[in-house]
Amino acid sequence: MVTQRGRRDEASSPGRPPRRSRRQDTPDADNAPTAEIPAVPADGNGRAGDAPEAVRAKSIPEAAVARLAVYLRVLSGMSEQGATTVSSEELSQAAGVNSAKLRKDLSYLGSYGTRGVGYEVSVLVSQIERILGLTRQHKVAVVGIGNLGHALANYGGFPGRGFPVEALFDLDADLIGVPVGGLPVSHMDDIPRVCAERGISIGVIATPPTAAQSVCDRLVAGGVQCILNFAPVVLQVPAHIEVRKVDLAVELQILSFHVARRADDAAGNQGNSGLPGTVRPSDNGKGGRNGSGPDGGREMVVRS
Repeated sequence: MVTQRGRRDEASSPGRPPRRSRRQDTPDADNAPTAEIPAVPADGNGRAGDAPEAVRAKSIPEAAVARLAVYLRVLSGMSEQGATTVSSEELSQAAGVNSAKLRKDLSYLGSYGTRGVGYEVSVLVSQIERILGLTRQHKVAVVGIGNLGHALANYGGFPGRGFPVEALFDLDADLIGVPVGGLPVSHMDDIPRVCAERGISIGVIATPPTAAQSVCDRLVAGGVQCILNFAPVVLQVPAHIEVRKVDLAVELQILSFHVARRADDAAGNQGNSGLPGTVRPSDNGKGGRNGSGPDGGREMVVRS
């Protein structure tokens, strides 16, 4: 999944200093901050439980935000099974990350762990929900009621997680007024009005790419703040709009790359078995794939 910020005309800014080397200055995903995320106090007196520092606005890396959402899913499952505490090792294993990274992620919430005991599940759930803004519901509109749109409109897991689907839109005259998931489909021309009236904050675009930008403009006009885009197109949005792009074809292509790489590795290992010191032909004797990988690593070559 890819995050797309609002467009900014940076190239035309006068007096803009020259760009520095991307290799040297671009931070990794765990150090690249998102916008300031204000922590919500636990009570009306401005306190946040055992973490008074959480009252201050925090800048949380985008990668850490994604992992917090994973921790919340895992913790919710543990809570449903009756767990009251969890160690960092248990939670990290269930979430698929190392315990050091997990403890660093949880440090953005404050210090809640007890040595020898672990973390209170209910406390972590509450604090992660605050950081992710899940203490209130976010109304969702789905635009494009094809196969994907139908599936999203009928998915029962959204309301329980604070994302009730409150509006559906399409252009097909045969669908207008027909209930899908218990909600009647409205015409796309009504997007600005309906979204404004119902307080929609998240729009989901499940249309063909040719219609996506027009739909996006209507959603923005209706006051939608965030957009989840399934259309294979880059949307042009104002700077204050947050866009998440989901391109299933790209994800499958990435998986294909990993399958192909493992097949190449397996074939190379079979060809060089029993010959210590032999360099595989694909390495060209330079350590990396075609000599291009830093420190003997591999690089994906993307051709346009």
